Amino acid sequence: MSQESNATPKKRGRPPSAAAQRRALEAAHEILMAEGFGRMTIEAVAARSGVGKPTIYRSWANAQELAMAALLVNRLPEAEVGGGTAQAALGAQMSGLVTAFASTRGRQITMALAAADPESEFTKAFRNQVILSSRNAGRVILEEALARGEIVPPLDMEALLDMIYGPVFFRLLVGHRPVSEEFGDAIVRTALRAVAPSGARDPRVAMGEADIPSVRS
Repeated sequence: MSQESNATPKKRGRPPSAAAQRRALEAAHEILMAEGFGRMTIEAVAARSGVGKPTIYRSWANAQELAMAALLVNRLPEAEVGGGTAQAALGAQMSGLVTAFASTRGRQITMALAAADPESEFTKAFRNQVILSSRNAGRVILEEALARGEIVPPLDMEALLDMIYGPVFFRLLVGHRPVSEEFGDAIVRTALRAVAPSGARDPRVAMGEADIPSVRS
């Protein structure tokens, strides 16, 4: 992938269809899982998916971006992330992130990230396709919950999003504690408690006396 690390063709022409994007992502995921990060090239994805390289480049600037998106392609289906309560939607998203990075390839990518230059194309791809993409999806979930009256307006939406996603990526990169589904559950519950309507807050929760249902229930 070294030859493609600096390839950032301009995204010209009509946006690729959702079907073409999905084929490219699925092909990239298959290559990533079977052969590893270093063997997943734009050429290989184009050959396997039947989607032309120019079409792929209109969605992803380089192979690193495509690999990061592919890591999550089978983990965050739209049907699970959208709809339902904020707790269920954020819980499904968090479960997808944890599952993806707990895989062999996910752990390899995490280890490579820990040693990567902060300004490398690899790190930028992780930032764009994983961190920022996750935050954007979370923003939609929270805004929909706010419109339904499920939560109260946060003091700072950006801070709330950082509260939700920051701990996951901190543990992934520092590695001081495991990233588990239980950890994801705890993050979602804690963050949503901060914006729960006053009548829905249980003072026993702060003392650890209330039984809080899991986001996966």
